[in-house]
Amino acid sequence: MQTTLAPEFAGTPDGVEAEAILRRCVHCGFCTATCPTYQLLGDELDGPRGRIYLIKQVLEGAEPTRETQLHLDRCLTCRNCETTCPSGVEYGHLVDIGRRVVDAKVERPASERRVRWLLKEGLTSPLFKPAMKLGQALRPLVPAALKDKVPAKPPATAHDWPTRQLNRKVALLLGCVQPAMAPNINSATARVLDAAGIQTVVADGAGCCGAIREHLGDHDGALADMRRNIDAWWPLVAGPGERVEALVMNASGCGVTVKDYAHALAHDPAYADKARRISEVTKDLSELLPDLVPVLKPRLKAKGGSLAYHPPCTLQHGQQLRGGVEVSMRELGFRIACAPSDSHLCCGSAGTYSVLQPVLSKQLRDRKLAALAPLQAEQIVSANVGCIQHLQSGTTQPVRHWVEVLDDALRGV
Repeated sequence: MQTTLAPEFAGTPDGVEAEAILRRCVHCGFCTATCPTYQLLGDELDGPRGRIYLIKQVLEGAEPTRETQLHLDRCLTCRNCETTCPSGVEYGHLVDIGRRVVDAKVERPASERRVRWLLKEGLTSPLFKPAMKLGQALRPLVPAALKDKVPAKPPATAHDWPTRQLNRKVALLLGCVQPAMAPNINSATARVLDAAGIQTVVADGAGCCGAIREHLGDHDGALADMRRNIDAWWPLVAGPGERVEALVMNASGCGVTVKDYAHALAHDPAYADKARRISEVTKDLSELLPDLVPVLKPRLKAKGGSLAYHPPCTLQHGQQLRGGVEVSMRELGFRIACAPSDSHLCCGSAGTYSVLQPVLSKQLRDRKLAALAPLQAEQIVSANVGCIQHLQSGTTQPVRHWVEVLDDALRGV
């Protein structure tokens, strides 16, 4: 796609990157066929190709409007289009640039600014956990619009963390919302790894991966989150003492972001090399599974019923990791299957999207649950806390992280 950048963008880091991405697009439209929002709305501007044209126009000097902003807001950043694209267009990076440029030129209504500020500050605040506990205690009184975002009180085992000291170690990012919304995912991860002879450690000072602020338009705040995490992890990754084998992510939304630190901080002379190293050693929990299967399989005490697996977009499209969870869980003896149709499509969670775009989000959620229904599974499992909570809000069927199911099987629950 031929592109001539406006002088204000020519030669800038964002401009150079955007131009390179745009030039790879041959506007074939293959991406449109797999875009969830285009499938719902049928508007070219609510598909990847249309949004690419909008971003191109703005970078070439056209004045963006509120309508431009809305079309970009409706994008889930699921990156399904990247999996489909035959030309390797890095749409996710392009839409991040486009949103930054448009948000700098188009002021949002005050009500939107308030909600977005509350999300980026509230979800990443230490006060989120006590606020969630209060919401769980008062859940029957919580307004219906918010009840979907307040999960039931976690099980007592949610805080049982192994205490053995082991030679093999990995570092785990606890996440910002997961310790409050689904703490059992982190402790189950630690217990499963402990059963395989791997100790899970947590770096003091590590917090939100940066995804929340980035997706809410606070690029500088996101970079600050990334630098803070790098500082917290660096002694474990490259310090003089005992080092960890990997940085493990059990929320694929965090994993796709941390693996992108090298790209995000490529122009930061103080952090570029460190960010590249952090990205290199970061692994989704599922990437450890193949090596764990031989160790864990003889220790399984119970395997439970059938499982319907929803692979998050941040895993299958963002990290390009497909099939690993299903293959390894089957090798362990579990009955697990993806939806017979539309397993590649987003469930509608997409971080804060479910709050900012509730109508579209719920339509996608219900479509995903309908696609999973023919499996008649006893539980739905996924690999990202946002997907898990979003799907659970639309069904009475249990929705959990696959590592919790594996943990139950090891403990004979």
